[in-house]
Amino acid sequence: MLAPESVPALAPGGVLTGAPPASIALLPDPDVPHDDLAALEFARSARERVLAQIARRIVGHDKVIELLLTALFANGHALSIGVPGLAKTLLIQTLAETLRLKFGRIQFTPDLMPSDVTGTEVLEEERATGHRVYRFLPGPVFAQILLADEINRTPPKTQAALLQAMQERKVSAGGSLHVLDEPFLVLATQNPIEQHGTYPLPEAQLDRFMLAIHFDYPSWEEELEIVRRTTGAQQPEIEPVLTRAQVARIQQLVRVVPVADHVLAYAVRLVRATRPDDALCPAGLRPMLAYGASPRASQCLILGAKARAVMDGRSTVALDDVRALAAATIAHRIVPSFRAEAEGLDGRKLVDRLVAEVPGSTLA
Repeated sequence: MLAPESVPALAPGGVLTGAPPASIALLPDPDVPHDDLAALEFARSARERVLAQIARRIVGHDKVIELLLTALFANGHALSIGVPGLAKTLLIQTLAETLRLKFGRIQFTPDLMPSDVTGTEVLEEERATGHRVYRFLPGPVFAQILLADEINRTPPKTQAALLQAMQERKVSAGGSLHVLDEPFLVLATQNPIEQHGTYPLPEAQLDRFMLAIHFDYPSWEEELEIVRRTTGAQQPEIEPVLTRAQVARIQQLVRVVPVADHVLAYAVRLVRATRPDDALCPAGLRPMLAYGASPRASQCLILGAKARAVMDGRSTVALDDVRALAAATIAHRIVPSFRAEAEGLDGRKLVDRLVAEVPGSTLA
């Protein structure tokens, strides 16, 4: 679970106060703004520049790209759900190019072993001395933006190896810990159609993902443009617009953005309303919910709302930020009842009903 944080206040002159978490080390970079108000404006312009570069190669998926950036700047991970052929791989690879970050991809298969993800130790002989030593060969998880393709096609043991690396940002091999580079974003994909021979992620592991992002089919106009672009001779070049240090600066800024008490209370109220035995759960929805979301959902909801505010260049978080991220943050963390499934209500539809029914104007 994410550690609770103290919410800083605005210092005189409107400058945000508060220290970054120890896990976010800022790298020396002359292009990184150190004043928080300047950093807010930088974050807003950075979002626009990233979106402009991605749009040169990706048609549509505007909401998906916004959610990916939200997960990255909030220092979380995302699970994408969609049928094959919707440019999930191309999108995450393009994002890595735009941010000058190392891209990695793992195609999960039933025979994939944990060491195929994290890396392994090999025995080597030194030519000069003849001594044999073990050397660690890093696996594909040692990337900064990692695409875990069809994670539900590999056995739980291999899934657990990736999820442990996601949570701890470290890999254990041969009694040694190997720290992953920051920033570290994992986008895991699931195919919602073909379930034969798959190992669906259990609820406890789904809870490790900050956001669940659904890739929908493109519109008529978007699909025409996709076909036009991808069947020609020219392929657009992507210009990197952010450095690793600049991404870390935005992640730091997200942590120190203040959140008003009524916004915090609204996020907690939304999450508690997903628990059928809680007094905050609307009476009409209790039969539709088997299990509700954990406190990690509240934490991720606030972190995501803070990232959304920062990308807009705002120093405060609004209720609309929480509402906009509710479905992506909460839906994969709840278990609909059999009655809900019989009525065609999935997690996203249930969260939409909660947002419509749970008030956002009171503190209790």
